[in-house]
Amino acid sequence: MLKAREFYICSTKFNDKMEQQLIECVPNISEGRDSAKIKTITDVVETVDGVKLLDVDPGKATNRTVITFVGEPEKAIEAAFLLIKKASELIDMSKHSGEHPRFGATDVCPLVPIANISMEETAKYAHKLGERVGRELGIPGYFYENAAKEEKRRNLASCREGQYEGLSKKLVDPDWKPDFGPAEFNSSVSKSGVTAISARDFLVAYNINLNTTSTRRANAVAFDIREAGRLKTEGGSLTGKKVLDENGEPVRVPGKLKCVKGIGWYIDEYGIAQISYNLTNISVTSIHEAFDATQESAISRGLRITGSELIGLVPLNAMLEAGRYFLKKQERSVGVSESELIKIAVKSLGLDDLAPFDPNEKIIEYKLRSEAGNKLVDMDLAAFADETASESPAPGGGSISAYVGALGISLATMVANLSSHKRGWDDRWEEFSNWAEKGQTIKNKLIHLVDEDTNAFNKIMDAYGLPKGSDAEKAARKQAIQDSTKYAIEIPFQVMETVYESFEVIEGMVASGNPNSITDAGVGALCARSAIMGAFMNVKINTGDLTDKDYVAEILRKGQEIQDKAISKEAELVGKVNAVIG
Repeated sequence: MLKAREFYICSTKFNDKMEQQLIECVPNISEGRDSAKIKTITDVVETVDGVKLLDVDPGKATNRTVITFVGEPEKAIEAAFLLIKKASELIDMSKHSGEHPRFGATDVCPLVPIANISMEETAKYAHKLGERVGRELGIPGYFYENAAKEEKRRNLASCREGQYEGLSKKLVDPDWKPDFGPAEFNSSVSKSGVTAISARDFLVAYNINLNTTSTRRANAVAFDIREAGRLKTEGGSLTGKKVLDENGEPVRVPGKLKCVKGIGWYIDEYGIAQISYNLTNISVTSIHEAFDATQESAISRGLRITGSELIGLVPLNAMLEAGRYFLKKQERSVGVSESELIKIAVKSLGLDDLAPFDPNEKIIEYKLRSEAGNKLVDMDLAAFADETASESPAPGGGSISAYVGALGISLATMVANLSSHKRGWDDRWEEFSNWAEKGQTIKNKLIHLVDEDTNAFNKIMDAYGLPKGSDAEKAARKQAIQDSTKYAIEIPFQVMETVYESFEVIEGMVASGNPNSITDAGVGALCARSAIMGAFMNVKINTGDLTDKDYVAEILRKGQEIQDKAISKEAELVGKVNAVIG
């Protein structure tokens, strides 16, 4: 049915890890120019077993480095503690300068829940880390966002107000007594500064480049966009007298976008002004929405965007949504591959303006996936064929059936995309884009099932390898064999169900797609029928070892029904194709 145990071990290595609790830690240190210091500080992260350093992103003008690593909670906060300790040893805040607001050697250290852990649990780990930093290192600090212990400390800007230069007064102010560490600006604190620790949602640090050298004009655009907006002044002048409310507090004019913080600055390294955004909730304001709103504001002020950059890592879905957004604006099909969506996003946002954008280094899921080892679907066509032809028992008929089904729906998706771009059919682009998007979804499921069928086979092998010395071990082994056998039935049955969904797209393309590509849709129908019949063979061969005969009878009934419908549908569609081509 399948192939080689080593594939299962490699491909499930990280999946097993993902079943555990994982948090991401994104410390920002106040050093972006001395590469030797940065390396010494980040090297300590990898001394903690099980913690993966994902990204190190230094900035010379800001004199700041954003570091990203991921691990189980206890291990992640251990790595964070070691990093904060090392940074306090190597960075002297009394000598620091840079464009970015800051008040500590490790300026901020946010913890972000990634897998199987709540924000509340993450906040507890933030408190545990902060208390240790204060107790063992003598570094004072504040808990902010979801780790904040009082409302006025939720906002990082409030905690950091006055920056390093204001610490001597802030630390002794009863209203700003640190949440951990000494409440005094002693000789040690004058060197280390203060650290802010939080539990927060995934934050995207995103900078937009402008064709100006004016920080003032960049700030004007930033104030248009950021949620906090700008202070209201008499006559609307940026330099005029502040308008106060009835309580004597300054009145603010809110910006266009929620969950956005922003400031303008000049980057000597690039010779341009930038707007530096923190997108604190990209489900509220996405990267592409921030880009377009900034473009609109910039143009209204006689400026334009020349590109942008992502600091640290970005979630895959944020890039895919950006790709779809810009394709829709161009009235083009969004039913394209993941890599094509990312390419469109990169080019549309100008993410390669200042430096090459490598998705494998900048997208968090790709960085995590790199630990998973080789998969069948990552092979090139020749290597996949060679592996199939080798003496190893997998990939076998189940994986090949899934792959043949993926090829079938890929052909139908191709027809949809060609139809979407056909001259004279411009008013139908969205119709075919919807077909193509549905096809891509089916294709992605089947590509996943190529490897999952191999994994199912290896689960059976693992079960047979369990000990059987005692009655308890024999019973556990017997149950494991039954469970893994049922799974090895369910995977090819999923292939059958998923491939059958593809007939809807194939039929749509035979009926109304680009007539010049009707034979491609026809070949897709042939692939779909073959994939279903092949997958059903694998369902049937595994049912012989299952003791649950009621389950066996029902799955065979459903499988036979799908196969019969597939054979009939394929004959119908091939007949229509042949009628057209004569």
